[in-house]
Amino acid sequence: MFFTVSEVAKRLDMSPHTLRFYAKVGLLDFVERDQNGNRIFKESDFQKLFMIASLKRAGMTIKQIHDFIKFAETGDSTIPQRLNIILKQREIVENKITELQDALDILKYKTWLYETSLKAGTTSIHDNMPLNDIPPNVLRIKERIRRLSDDMEHFYQNAPKK
Repeated sequence: MFFTVSEVAKRLDMSPHTLRFYAKVGLLDFVERDQNGNRIFKESDFQKLFMIASLKRAGMTIKQIHDFIKFAETGDSTIPQRLNIILKQREIVENKITELQDALDILKYKTWLYETSLKAGTTSIHDNMPLNDIPPNVLRIKERIRRLSDDMEHFYQNAPKK
């Protein structure tokens, strides 16, 4: 069974334009064409397409994906190179996840802050709020923000004066 660019794009949740771009830059050399020159995809192409899409979502550049594919096509002798590419990108993704988790924690803290302020009619409700009135997950975030603030203050106080 064969699939068109549009069918594949829909199945992989990407635009047909993206697939055509991937073909143009040499990522889809494995894809066959029909008698009219249109790309036709086989069921067996989906594993490679899924890998390309996943690597792109992981933040890899087209060149990095292209290199990874070429190494894979070369065979087992390039396992160390492929592992190296994957490990580097994994570290980048893990760092990004940490950054996003930090951003989400701040948003959770601010959500709680403004929801309680809205109920009280003022943001000063938090000025003398007993610690046991603050939810534990929010308290952890609040303490983390305070530590970061203290660290920054300490840094600036001890920075060499110009």
